[in-house]
Amino acid sequence: MTRVLEFAVALIIVFVLAVIVGLFLPSHAHIERSIEISHNPQHIYDVLNNFRRFGDYGGGALQAQDPQVKYAMSGPAYGPGATLTWQGNDTIGDGKLVNKSGNIDLAGNSTVTWDLTNDWHGENKTFTFTVTPSHGQRVSTVTWGYDVDYGWNLIDRYSRLWIHGDPATMIQYGLDSLQNMLAGIPNVDYGKLEPGLYRTNATPMLLVSTKATRTLDDIDTAKAAALKEIDAAMAKLGVKAAGPTTTITTEWGDTTYTFDLAVPIDSTTLTIDGKPYDLTKLPPPPTGAELAAAPASTSAASAGSAAGVSSAAGASSAGAPASGSSASNDENGPAPGSLDKKNQLIVNANVRATMFPTREVLEATWTGEAGIPLMRMALKAYAGTHGYQYDENANRLYDQLTSPVSVPDSDQVYRVFLPVMNAPAQTPEQIAGRAKPLEALDPAIWSGNAKPADNTEKSDKANKKPEARKRPAQAKRRHRR
Repeated sequence: MTRVLEFAVALIIVFVLAVIVGLFLPSHAHIERSIEISHNPQHIYDVLNNFRRFGDYGGGALQAQDPQVKYAMSGPAYGPGATLTWQGNDTIGDGKLVNKSGNIDLAGNSTVTWDLTNDWHGENKTFTFTVTPSHGQRVSTVTWGYDVDYGWNLIDRYSRLWIHGDPATMIQYGLDSLQNMLAGIPNVDYGKLEPGLYRTNATPMLLVSTKATRTLDDIDTAKAAALKEIDAAMAKLGVKAAGPTTTITTEWGDTTYTFDLAVPIDSTTLTIDGKPYDLTKLPPPPTGAELAAAPASTSAASAGSAAGVSSAAGASSAGAPASGSSASNDENGPAPGSLDKKNQLIVNANVRATMFPTREVLEATWTGEAGIPLMRMALKAYAGTHGYQYDENANRLYDQLTSPVSVPDSDQVYRVFLPVMNAPAQTPEQIAGRAKPLEALDPAIWSGNAKPADNTEKSDKANKKPEARKRPAQAKRRHRR
């Protein structure tokens, strides 16, 4: 009995001492970890100011413990109020993150704060990110901090002794994953862009596939030659231009630029060799896997019916499909009215007709021809930091020249488009009212039905053919990334 009493007294003493010690333990805890990332500070801030890419960096520690964890987003797409919830197994449980505040200062410290709700001990749990640029904004120090209040809950106060467990693991794992994720985003400054998200309409087009050495003059020469072929095809088909000249990028190589030059037209029905073809009924472009698997002689048998031609006419006009811009079904070249390997309607040896599909796009305007390649990179960087998915192979970037060709190169206005998927309705710039709506362009400008300019000199310049544009030899230069 004496031993029992001694044991009870010892327990009471231990309990009293634990309470006394607990009363003197801090009611607040803070930890932080830092990492240097060779990336633009605005990119990092934009990634942290929305949750669309959280699974690619912040969710790594959660996914390591529960590969089946499920995420859901609600509230605004960006900034304060943006919310992410997760549902996991018994190890990680359920949780919620809410973007509480954000402040960007590219010359100093940019900060983002998330409120955290989960089964960790304590109340008022927050993650705070600080982004500090250095080396002319080429390198950024990212500090990820965690704060929690314990109040008078003594058990929670003791839990601060284990704060270097789950919270610290999640932070370190997240910083390492953030660095790896940003390595896949082009490190291009897009701070001066005002991009917007829009949905384009399906548009009939004539196009020519071509390529040129990566100099402004050589690219212009290739464009002028392609446009000349398209103009001749439009005259023969009896259709008119209904929109700006469009350049669709295939590959921006180290020395060569491969692209399609396209012109929107005013009709979805074309008559080739006396037979009508409906561009809206063309089969969709094949996927990369389908292109690799399909033999060159199998797709054009359906060209007649797919293009809206009667079965009798289709049987006589389909022929063998062309394989791109240089394929042929006989020694005279590809058969007009058949389909090439991309399911584009063959108009003649080099000109194709197709429907440019309805799509969701990220768009920004740029003035000056030389900056277009950099603009494409900037849009890809913007999409990467804001969590917009894109696939350059399936949906290529394109740009439209919306100003007259006669305008000097440095003053030419381009719209640059990146087709995207799984994007919200608006960009932050649109929400803030800084990005203007995508204005509809008057088809009369491109069809030649617009009223002539009052200024004779300007009118004469506008009527010059594209191929007449020349630059002095010393001005010849390469596009740069």
